[in-house]
Amino acid sequence: MPLKSITIFTDGSSRGNPGPGGWGAVIVDCQKVTEIGGRETHTTNNRMELIGAIKALEFVFSLNAKRCTLYADSGYLVKGMTEWIHNWQKKNWKTADRKQVLNRDLWEELLILSRGKEISWKQVSGHAGVAGNERCDEIATAFASGENPELYSDVLDLPAQAGNYPIKNILNVS
Repeated sequence: MPLKSITIFTDGSSRGNPGPGGWGAVIVDCQKVTEIGGRETHTTNNRMELIGAIKALEFVFSLNAKRCTLYADSGYLVKGMTEWIHNWQKKNWKTADRKQVLNRDLWEELLILSRGKEISWKQVSGHAGVAGNERCDEIATAFASGENPELYSDVLDLPAQAGNYPIKNILNVS
């Protein structure tokens, strides 16, 4: 039996840096779409980017998935997980200029969540029409602004059925 693969989109936002923040994620598992999101009262954009990924991965791995593709517009998140994190660990969580790595608590949480999983980290351009990223941005900015956006959790697309996910091109990433 092949391993189940899930597609995730994540984004984070803050009003002020620091300020109130929000995160959003869209998770596509076969023919089901689940949107999740949340807020913090005093945070930074980078923390919200990382928390969005953490919450999405927690959700995905609660489904017993072992692999996923995560799309984010945050180079900080994607490069952090694919390029920087192993050197930070080797250098006792110091950057190339010998400063403490910011958000170490969240990076360590991402490492723990990633252990034993096959995660493909992909960067997409923000505000460039990638439907999944655009929807995550809407969710994250709404939470950052103190709103409670309506989050979808139901079928992706079944012909001739009402209530299908309104974003038909959610899986298009180009």
